[in-house]
Amino acid sequence: MSKTKDLLNPANLVTVARIALTPVLLWAVCVYYSPGELIDWYLLAGFIFIAATDGVDGAIARKQNIVTKLGKVLDPIADKVLIGGSFIVLSILTVIPWWATIAIIVREVGMTVYRLIVIKDRVIPASSSGKTKTILQSITIGYFISPLNALLFNSGFDLGYGLIYGSVFLTWFSAIQYVRESYA
Repeated sequence: MSKTKDLLNPANLVTVARIALTPVLLWAVCVYYSPGELIDWYLLAGFIFIAATDGVDGAIARKQNIVTKLGKVLDPIADKVLIGGSFIVLSILTVIPWWATIAIIVREVGMTVYRLIVIKDRVIPASSSGKTKTILQSITIGYFISPLNALLFNSGFDLGYGLIYGSVFLTWFSAIQYVRESYA
């Protein structure tokens, strides 16, 4: 496959669209987020739409047999832009604590640098623990964007903090798994 076809295949175009739409969503969350209000459902719908395209690009690539090195590199970058950007915005809005955002961003940047260092030898595809991590992070972000965060808050047990702790744990667990598997 030529480099032009590699770049312009439908799966990669979906991934590029996901990267392009993410700043629009993050801007909307910054401007319009209001805990417990109806607008938060719309913001959640936008987040779910962008996050769901992660599965769409992969399905297209596999169905059309156009899995490419570029796609394997762009897909995790698109995830990091959406997830990392969302955690940062929610921390700026004081919805998610900075310690959790920093722990997640440090791991994501570290894994991206690691992937770029080893890319000359091999591409490290997403693992099941990495995919599970992304799903839990997405659920966490979705919960905090949605009005459920304000409606379900309970000082005795806060579901949101359970999601945050689970996301941070699984984020670092999957990083350890990636490194272990790459040396196996």
